[in-house]
Amino acid sequence: MAKVYFGMVVSLDGFVNDRNGEVQKLYDSYKPTEEILADRENVGAVVLGRNTFEMAGNTDDYAGHYEYQVPLFVMTHNPPARHPKENDKLTFTFVTDGIESAIRQAKAAAKEKDVVVLGANVSQQLIKAGLADELQIAFAPILLGQGLRLFEHLEDLEIRLEKLRTLETPQQVEIWYKVIQEN
Repeated sequence: MAKVYFGMVVSLDGFVNDRNGEVQKLYDSYKPTEEILADRENVGAVVLGRNTFEMAGNTDDYAGHYEYQVPLFVMTHNPPARHPKENDKLTFTFVTDGIESAIRQAKAAAKEKDVVVLGANVSQQLIKAGLADELQIAFAPILLGQGLRLFEHLEDLEIRLEKLRTLETPQQVEIWYKVIQEN
């Protein structure tokens, strides 16, 4: 059954970037396992925030080099003036009317495949809206001390999770959780 989940690499102290907004330190030791690479094969669409989208620098590079060659739905208040390059598999839709709309459109595009959500702010919106089926978190072997916390701004929620699986490698630990209850 297709699901909506978010995946993030975080520092052990819960940050998705460092005090300068950079993510490279988190990914220096990140190596996706064969199981994670196999999971990516079942992704039919991606929802991401504008900041995550712009991290690529040259957004035209998505068409030839992005790990997910599927429809991308970028949540933004201001779509770019120039539409980035696309190919026969990877397309861009700039969504300006909220997380519910982005997920609805992504599910339609993904058909029977999964929808993955990337980016801290968008993931927070996904959780608040009660639209996450699962969470996938990879813990980088670093303490950053400052930066952007993944689970910021969720003070009014209590979310119950059920651990589905844990993947451990010499570089990292990844934990998959099923969202079983949101209040």
